[in-house]
Amino acid sequence: MHVRWKHLAVGLAILPIVVLFATWIGFFNVGASSGHWRITEWFLHFAMRSAVRTYALAVDAPERLPDNGIPPAAGHFARGCATCHGAPGEPRSPAALAMLPQPPDLSAVVEQWEDAELFRIVKHGVRFTGMPAWPTQARDDEIWSMVAFLRKLPAMDAATYRLLAYRERPQPPMHAFRFEDALAECTRCHGTDGMGFSPLTPVLAGQKEAYLLESLNAYLEGRRPSGMMQLPVQSVDPGHLRALASHFAALKRNAVVPPLKDDRVGQGEQIAQHGRPAQKVPACLGCHQNSQRNPSYPRLDGQPEAFLAAQLKLFREGSRSGTPFSHLMESAAEYLSDADIENVSAYFSSLPPED
Repeated sequence: MHVRWKHLAVGLAILPIVVLFATWIGFFNVGASSGHWRITEWFLHFAMRSAVRTYALAVDAPERLPDNGIPPAAGHFARGCATCHGAPGEPRSPAALAMLPQPPDLSAVVEQWEDAELFRIVKHGVRFTGMPAWPTQARDDEIWSMVAFLRKLPAMDAATYRLLAYRERPQPPMHAFRFEDALAECTRCHGTDGMGFSPLTPVLAGQKEAYLLESLNAYLEGRRPSGMMQLPVQSVDPGHLRALASHFAALKRNAVVPPLKDDRVGQGEQIAQHGRPAQKVPACLGCHQNSQRNPSYPRLDGQPEAFLAAQLKLFREGSRSGTPFSHLMESAAEYLSDADIENVSAYFSSLPPED
């Protein structure tokens, strides 16, 4: 018995050397064409599902997914996901079908996962596959919008998908070298009139050109985190950014039907005009009074309420940066409660466009 244990110990000692030698001589075939051994395929899939299930326990899923974020999520899906996973009316790329492992048709598998598990996969990606992490780890709100989109995918037809992703316009090329292609990259979410298609999409029409250009450069350089904006901006020839800012700044901002002037609007107006100095909350209109102020301060009149609220929460969390004046908004939003944010957002969204 003693001899057997000695042999076992020797075998275990030299096993790493044997494995290292086999690896060095190229014994292990890493080519994707041959596929995995069945036991390897099973183990990797088992490990992935187990890891996602475990790490998803720490994810605090919302009671209701943000359906108002589905349109911009569809645009991102078309740009960053459909090539590998396909989409309604758009089969997966032949190159994706040759990958190992093969990216799944999400409409067929998404119902196998809980919301928190989908969030985990979308945010962090999956190692040993072609599934990347979300372009920024600082925007959980965007990821939840993507989860909301994925939940709709199994029942979505091609016409609905194309309307959400492209607004019935031709699909922009992967690299927008021409200005027309760069503009199409913007208008599928922001509209040809610059008014946007979603409550979470900002109105660009009539926005200050300097602010738009600074924002585009911030997305391009990664100073302002947004997975949904970084991909399209990075696909555009940087030489078109100034022309894009000028184009949208020159558009007329249309009047929108304002919400009913309820208590929220009145309370938001009080904060906007006077702030709450005792709670270190400054007056919003001290900087955002009119379009003649600092050109890097954006216009807020008529912006969607949900968009304004989302941005204020990002400022409060310290996740919304990108311009030289971001720190001012972080300080301004630090002491705003959720109710304050709701009220201020309702007030500015109710304002008619400035002349």
